[in-house]
Amino acid sequence: MEITVRRLTADDAQAFRALRLEALEHFPEAFQSTYESAADLPLDAYAQRLRQYAVFGGFGDGELCGFVGFHPLKNPKIRHKGILWGMYVKPAARGTGLAEAIVESVVEHARGRVEQLLLSIITDNERARRFYEKMGFEAYGLERHALKIGEKYYDEEFRVKFLK
Repeated sequence: MEITVRRLTADDAQAFRALRLEALEHFPEAFQSTYESAADLPLDAYAQRLRQYAVFGGFGDGELCGFVGFHPLKNPKIRHKGILWGMYVKPAARGTGLAEAIVESVVEHARGRVEQLLLSIITDNERARRFYEKMGFEAYGLERHALKIGEKYYDEEFRVKFLK
């Protein structure tokens, strides 16, 4: 598989929407958004998100197979921090190096813009926890019962990577 990574543009909205909906449908516990609310959004809302945030897409043989977003915080006292959000890689593209490539693209984009890169993951997601550990993100906090889907609660772990 030939892997390429680039920042997505509004022209990628349709592919981004399709992959985001796949992620929300198959892995609802990994995201704060729901499939239903995301499916109701018009295509232009996805295009707007791609204009508003830095979203990097990983392509395998020309097909969008994964993405991750970044946005710096704006408040003067916390603008030295940025958020890595929405990470998803198709199951078929996992283990190919695509996930590492898109996260490294965000890290490089964030470097010089922020000093800390923050993210959160559901503690049940051992694969994600191992991945972010390998990518240099350190755990610093835990929120119990952060998400509730039906009657099941999910704990959320917070991680940071210091860029400076």
